Amino acid sequence: MSLILSRRDLDFLLYEWLQVEKLTTTERYADHSRETFDAALDTCEKIATDLFATHNKKNDEHEPHFDGETVHVIAEVKRALSAFGEAGLVAAGQDYALGGMQLPLVVEKAGFAWFNAANIGTATFPFLTIGNANLLLAHGTPAQIDTFVRPELEGRYFGTMCLSEPQAGSSLSDITTRAEHERDSPLGEQYRLRGNKMWISGGEHELSENIVHLVLAKIPGPDGKLVPGVKGISLFIVPKYLVHDDGSRGERNDVVLAGLNHKMGYRGVTNCLLNFGEGVTHRPRGKAGAIGYLVGEPGQGLAYMFHMMNESRIGVGLGAAALGYTGYLHALDYARNRPQGRTTGPAGKDPASPQARLVEHADIRRMLLAQKSYAEGALALTLYCAKLVDEERAAEAANDRQAVQQYSLLLDLLTPIAKSWPSQWGLAANDLAIQVHGGYGYTREYNVEQFYRDNRLNPIHEGTHGIQALDLLGRKVTMKEGAAFKALIATMHSSATQARATGDVALSAHGTALDEAAARLADVTRLLWAGGDAALTLANASVYLEAFGHVAVAWIWLEQALVAHGALARVDSELARAFYRGKLAAAAYFHRWELPRVGPQLDLLASLDRTTLDMQDAWF
Repeated sequence: MSLILSRRDLDFLLYEWLQVEKLTTTERYADHSRETFDAALDTCEKIATDLFATHNKKNDEHEPHFDGETVHVIAEVKRALSAFGEAGLVAAGQDYALGGMQLPLVVEKAGFAWFNAANIGTATFPFLTIGNANLLLAHGTPAQIDTFVRPELEGRYFGTMCLSEPQAGSSLSDITTRAEHERDSPLGEQYRLRGNKMWISGGEHELSENIVHLVLAKIPGPDGKLVPGVKGISLFIVPKYLVHDDGSRGERNDVVLAGLNHKMGYRGVTNCLLNFGEGVTHRPRGKAGAIGYLVGEPGQGLAYMFHMMNESRIGVGLGAAALGYTGYLHALDYARNRPQGRTTGPAGKDPASPQARLVEHADIRRMLLAQKSYAEGALALTLYCAKLVDEERAAEAANDRQAVQQYSLLLDLLTPIAKSWPSQWGLAANDLAIQVHGGYGYTREYNVEQFYRDNRLNPIHEGTHGIQALDLLGRKVTMKEGAAFKALIATMHSSATQARATGDVALSAHGTALDEAAARLADVTRLLWAGGDAALTLANASVYLEAFGHVAVAWIWLEQALVAHGALARVDSELARAFYRGKLAAAAYFHRWELPRVGPQLDLLASLDRTTLDMQDAWF
């Protein structure tokens, strides 16, 4: 059994639950079959196992360092990333015309989960590059795509996203990086950028021929001043090295590493403070200021960047799920092999009797079952969101506008949940994995403490829980007069109805519990917006996000349970039956132990409690 991910579970999620083979009936995926999907997954598993997982601990222990001139990264990182690029995995989901495999997004993400679980630090480089390329494919010019995206898809260039600044943090309206127009160029309107960007993953290294920075900056008005707020924000391509017309690498751009940040996790990826336009060591074409090329229209930068940000939010959730998952598998393996103590009962009272394995203790099984429910639930949630993208593309090809809108709305609604729920509960799974290991779990000699440190970053990556909560309650549940929210509640009700129709007592009870929780969530959502006081409505939004997330994952588990219940009647082997019984047990755990958490949370929200809102600074 792999300790990275469960291939059996991936097969279940992709082929039995999400039924991805049906996508091959569409024109885009007509060349594919389960065999081609499996081949791609096999490749991902092998490269992740042989080249990513093998340096995960070394990556953590020997993090990148800067000698004043060059950033040094251990050699294994470049070897792993070269193999990733040479296998065509950067372009796995892209059109054939771009050198891609034209894989469905859900298959691409299932494959990438192997890399997240094996070595999240090294996996961050292609993760950001893929998102960077997708943004430019959507909003860049043909010349920008040819110059920057094609080398990215070939694995020769890497990409970043440069949003935050030291003085602004998550408040992008307060960024001060400025972009002044210089001239027109074959790559679009050319600007000179000056400013600083903080927390830039992959911002400096020698792992690729070039680094394509996507930078948010403000274009000054006629008076030379920057426009307050987000309306003046534009997006620019700022390469580390300029590129000649023939595609060859030119001189160094005015982008300088000011320093490396040293985080508690993700230590294998460089995290940088970058200075743009410092003009001390690099003055491209004799002038200070980093050369950047405008993407799309001026003032639309934040809207364009959300293309990458939303993709990254689901990607962060996938990474959090993968880290929770590998921690669970490590804990399970340890519990099955570690003898310690004796069980309760007459046999356990004999001190001369053999020690029991950890997995034989009920409390250990509780912790393992909790991890299983969190990790497998989170992975299923993120893959479901990826499948929505594929369904949306298929509906577009069929010119089914109503279906396109439905899939798009559901994806928008679930994005903050897909980012935050795995980040919170994947981390909880890692916490339990440490506990299962006992004292050994707190030592660096075992892997689970690193998984916890790595995963602890995900609650802040791509927007904190609080930001996602404000997005969910403040915008997503009310958009289009609540159309997405109503559609999701209706989908949950359909699953609950199916569960009751099985005649199975446990499934029927799960369906009823889900229906009741979803109805209560809908009632509280209406109540929160009925008073007209936005500050009060949003004061406890993080509690709302957690409650909503638990209801959503309870639905995801009911969906899995329905498939497992049907499969049990068709399989003969005890190994296969054990797998499906495990799914049913995890679903039962989540509905009996986790879903009841939602009731008190919704009661608190319905009370319109003002405790946190009324708290004053001086009272602390």
